[in-house]
Amino acid sequence: MLLYFLLPFFSTLFGCTKNENDGLGSAPQSLSVNVTQSTTNSASLSLTASAANASTYEFDFGNGDTLYAQTGSIQYQYSVSGSYTINVTAINSSGKISQNFPVTVTVEKKLLWSDEFNYTGTPDPSKWTYDIGTGDGGWGNNELEYYTNRSQNASVENGVLKINAIRESYNGSTFTSARLKTQGLFDFKYGHIDVRAKVPGGAGTWSAAWMLGSNITSVGWPACGEVDIMEYIGKEPNKAWGTFHYPGHSGSTADGATLMIQNAETDFHIYSADWTPSALSIYVDNKLIHSLNNTSSLPFNSNFFIILNLAMGGNLGGAVDANLTKATYEVDYVRVYSN
Repeated sequence: MLLYFLLPFFSTLFGCTKNENDGLGSAPQSLSVNVTQSTTNSASLSLTASAANASTYEFDFGNGDTLYAQTGSIQYQYSVSGSYTINVTAINSSGKISQNFPVTVTVEKKLLWSDEFNYTGTPDPSKWTYDIGTGDGGWGNNELEYYTNRSQNASVENGVLKINAIRESYNGSTFTSARLKTQGLFDFKYGHIDVRAKVPGGAGTWSAAWMLGSNITSVGWPACGEVDIMEYIGKEPNKAWGTFHYPGHSGSTADGATLMIQNAETDFHIYSADWTPSALSIYVDNKLIHSLNNTSSLPFNSNFFIILNLAMGGNLGGAVDANLTKATYEVDYVRVYSN
């Protein structure tokens, strides 16, 4: 997310300074940092740091991103609105000196596509289609559900999409559920996606909001790439998963992390992914779960489509509570923005 541009700026200079020296007598000294924030886009920053004896500068932007610059000058653009603490450190082999300060940014994006679910009935067929079949035989995760396109398993009411997993004998499976996707209807390359959702609890439930490369039909998985914006496993309450799958890092060796949140099963939360040519980051309520540096060798530089599903059991979901007869995954909206 390293950007170069010429924009009008206003400047601020503030913070607190800490000096560390290993005793060699030549640690950086007198650090000053000039921060300029765009008057037309508060998420765009230009920083200039200077210190005596510094050989390089570290810029920690408080959101999981850290960049380095030998000159002390750097430009950066936040992808998620919020308040952050930036820490700038001047470094050499003898020590370092640091300064930190707060910044508040608002990210303005252009809406590319959305479903607000402000209607009643079945999911909008101009936006969503379905995967049909068993979670075990069709996708290899040893899941227990049969995915259908029935209204019992996917419906919209009171402004919310409801995906229902129901314990019933159906085509050889012990549960039914739904797996909605935008494949063939909408896909995109680079941008920001928000999914506001409330997930079900209970051992064996496995809710997900994720994306697959649209070229999956020609190159297969994991060569197509996969971005798991949110996975929630009912046997591990309040733990949000964010994961990337790609060649060399897929399945049990996927590149991911988790973050503990509050009231995942009773409140709606916003699960997000920000995707640029240089990085991919996954958030919940603007808090970073995991990020990945994007390169031309990774499969995250072509179009992806969106999937929403509720699985039961399987490799990640685990054993299903014997008393669980129905689970409901609720989605308030899905919004995709350009960067």
